[in-house]
Amino acid sequence: MDPSTDSFKEKLDNTHSFPTLYVFKFIVKPEQVEEIEKLFPKHEVLLKPSSGGKYVSTTIKIMASSSQEIIEHYKEASKIEGIISL
Repeated sequence: MDPSTDSFKEKLDNTHSFPTLYVFKFIVKPEQVEEIEKLFPKHEVLLKPSSGGKYVSTTIKIMASSSQEIIEHYKEASKIEGIISL
């Protein structure tokens, strides 16, 4: 892991007791919503289009068993071009 991942993992471990409910929020283009849904096949993906329709805010709640599981989801999501993680 790189230093920023180590730091994030440490923060997660210090602020959460696992398993824990974790909320992911991403902003993507409408045509990328399906890619987000594929990353979280067993979870409901809540969608909120922007007022201009150019972007979609996504919210996904998961029961995470470890900080590493959360980091893996972020790593997979980062492969989506132009994604914004909140």
